[in-house]
Amino acid sequence: MKQRIDLQLLAAIGGGILFNFLFWMEKQALNLLIYTLFLIIITLLDREKSKTKKYYIFAGSHLLAAIMVVVNQSDLNIITWYITFAVMIGLIHFPLLRNIFTVLLAAFLQIITAPINLLKKIMAIHFGDLSFKPVLKIVKYTIIPFFAIMLFSILYSEANTVFANYLNRITSGITTFINNMVVFLFPELSFERFIHIVLGIVLSAGAFISLKRLELEKIEAGFGEQLVREHRNKTSNSIAYMLIEVFAEGLLKRMMALKTENIIGIISFTALNLLLLSLNTIDITTLWLGKNIESNGAKYSDALHDGTNVLIVSIVIAMMIIVYFFRGNLNFYSKNKTIRLLTYLWIFQNIFLVCSVLLRDYQYVSALGLTYKRIGVFVFLLLCTIGLVTVYIKVAQQKTFFYLCKINGRIWYILLLVFGFVNWDVLIVNYNINNRASINLDLDHLTDLSDKTLPLLNTNKIILRKYLSTSNYAYKWSNDTTDLSNKRITPTNTEQILAFEKDLAQRNNTFKTKYNETSWLSWNYRDWQTMQFLLKNHL
Repeated sequence: MKQRIDLQLLAAIGGGILFNFLFWMEKQALNLLIYTLFLIIITLLDREKSKTKKYYIFAGSHLLAAIMVVVNQSDLNIITWYITFAVMIGLIHFPLLRNIFTVLLAAFLQIITAPINLLKKIMAIHFGDLSFKPVLKIVKYTIIPFFAIMLFSILYSEANTVFANYLNRITSGITTFINNMVVFLFPELSFERFIHIVLGIVLSAGAFISLKRLELEKIEAGFGEQLVREHRNKTSNSIAYMLIEVFAEGLLKRMMALKTENIIGIISFTALNLLLLSLNTIDITTLWLGKNIESNGAKYSDALHDGTNVLIVSIVIAMMIIVYFFRGNLNFYSKNKTIRLLTYLWIFQNIFLVCSVLLRDYQYVSALGLTYKRIGVFVFLLLCTIGLVTVYIKVAQQKTFFYLCKINGRIWYILLLVFGFVNWDVLIVNYNINNRASINLDLDHLTDLSDKTLPLLNTNKIILRKYLSTSNYAYKWSNDTTDLSNKRITPTNTEQILAFEKDLAQRNNTFKTKYNETSWLSWNYRDWQTMQFLLKNHL
């Protein structure tokens, strides 16, 4: 038993040191993959942790996320790494959890309680008759008063400027003393790097040392995926029930009847279907059967954003209302066929609304090209469709709200991993350049994307010159301070080309400088690919 405890403690401290070595002043790239391998290997060696099939699947997905950071090194890949890391941490300590959202909650609790769990491990260490327990008891007794003093010191300093000045002198003196002590004891270790090591230890402790007495698994086990018919209590002790009883006792009694719920549901879904039908009819006549929207950026933008906003509200309301009406015994009511048909019709109409917004977004992209926001609309439409399909399954197969959260959480998790395979910046630039004959190419947008697009921009710079007149290079502001009107000056085409070439060359040089400043820990394929292109073409 001691060996297992020692492994967890040593792994937490060793993980903090490794964390410091891997990530201090480095980009998140190859170092994330190394840290991931360390986490997985230590977990596999720890016999105290149960390794279920689910753990291997999610540990594998976390490893895949780390590999994709090395391959693509985008913000999306890094966010995916953190999410998969949290899911893996949650399942390491709570393997029976089924819902991604509950797993994320467990991981959050693991990380924030890591310092306490680490202290408990240290307190259990004994060297003969010596132990850290007396010292750590003092820390335990002083930590709450310390935070209380900090809180009220901040409040009092806001209320009194003289007190604030004295507090600033004291805190700056303490900070200087601590920094000097750290520098004296460890000449090459700054205070900031010390905090960085502590952060790494806490993160590693959250991964390896389990949070005890947390009954998330037992609580979640009480939530089933299949609805079961229950007998309603005639009375309830809840606060909500008592408030409704005070203000609307008659309504409450009527609402207890399934027949009343069914009638209210039929009226609601009928009205909502007619309302959405009117909107969809307009879309059919103007969007599907009518002429295309004018080739104007503002027109496309208004049409897309209006449709998306309606879609957001409609889908959220649809899911909330459907979940409310089909939360319990109405699913088993013998006369619920009408409300079911109306619900299916409303789901279908919402799917048609998704298709209408999809068509608007497609027209928008066909006219003005790809951007992250337009891709985001496509992703949102996909998530909406998945949500509507799962809501249909919930109603048709009498599933619970827990089932909705579980299935959607897993699908979103898989999609997050899948989207990480795409080099989105390069996709956007490549699509817009290849379709320049049919779209209004936005040069400013293309040049604002990451350095991964430098090979494409340099390769196609002759083509891109043709679009300088519609970009920011088409004008400049006068630098003459005597010109009070600050008039806009239109440069010649030659000046525009020179400015464009100069900016591109400057970006190339800046990238090469940053690339050479980082070590092998920051290596990733996309940066390496860009560097090889610049060197090969002597840029």
